[in-house]
Amino acid sequence: MEFAEAILLTIITASTPLLLAASGELVVERAGVLNLGVEGMMIVGAACGFGGAYLTGSIAVGALCGILGGMALSAIFALLTLGLAANQVASGLALTILGVGLAGLIGAGYVGQKIDGAAHLYIPYITDIPFLGRVLLGQNAFVYFSIALIIGIWFFLYRTRAGLVLRAVGDNHTSAHALGYPVLKIRLLAVLFGGACAGLGGAYLPLAYTPFWVSGMTSGRGWIALALVVFASWLPFRLMIGAYLFGGITILQLHAQAVGVGIPSQLMSSLPYLATIVVLVAISWMRGRAGSPAPASLGLAFVPDR
Repeated sequence: MEFAEAILLTIITASTPLLLAASGELVVERAGVLNLGVEGMMIVGAACGFGGAYLTGSIAVGALCGILGGMALSAIFALLTLGLAANQVASGLALTILGVGLAGLIGAGYVGQKIDGAAHLYIPYITDIPFLGRVLLGQNAFVYFSIALIIGIWFFLYRTRAGLVLRAVGDNHTSAHALGYPVLKIRLLAVLFGGACAGLGGAYLPLAYTPFWVSGMTSGRGWIALALVVFASWLPFRLMIGAYLFGGITILQLHAQAVGVGIPSQLMSSLPYLATIVVLVAISWMRGRAGSPAPASLGLAFVPDR
């Protein structure tokens, strides 16, 4: 029982940054924009988040700094793609390179420093219930916020008029523009929201997952988050399932080594990325057979706002 509880706890902690970053990217792609700079926004969010928490001693301030760092980088992406009509793929890749460099610069003075990580919820007697107590009512605020975020995105996309307009912009921006909707404004807000989520997902790593700063600590999680959006077919609750699935694959290497499985650690470390490739190939194959493409306007040029 204790071993199963430990596995679930580590899966949840490993999945939370993926869920936060992928949630924002789902909204961005629903608006018809493809931002490949999630990795760059996450690593900048991690550096800014750790710096803010280290200087102020507040996890909340650190989380806010991470959000602002991700939004600042996403604003650059929006300027390039929505303002100057630059290629989205090239701009996203450039954003990742820029983010890695900026994070190294921001975090240069914090290497080796430690902070007190985010506190976990504790309800007397209830959190002490074997197995379910710690798993359901013993997590930190980031975990609960990530779940609330998914529910909020689902409600926004499918139960509000604004969500319907955003999906209309993503499905056919020409028709949405003809109806008088401000396509550029909607996409700008979506891109900024995606940057905020990616920054928060990155900030989670030094604020809760491993409470110290090290260069490159996102370790490709931004790319996995991008794959998760495709894996989920742009559906919020399927995204949550996929995040926990990929989180389980991520921590599988740790538990396999703990029980003495005779597989090279390098191969085990590559499992999340191998799984990402397998999933993307499988989805592409199934979509080819079913004839169901991705959202029509994804990655295409924008329609000027008039």
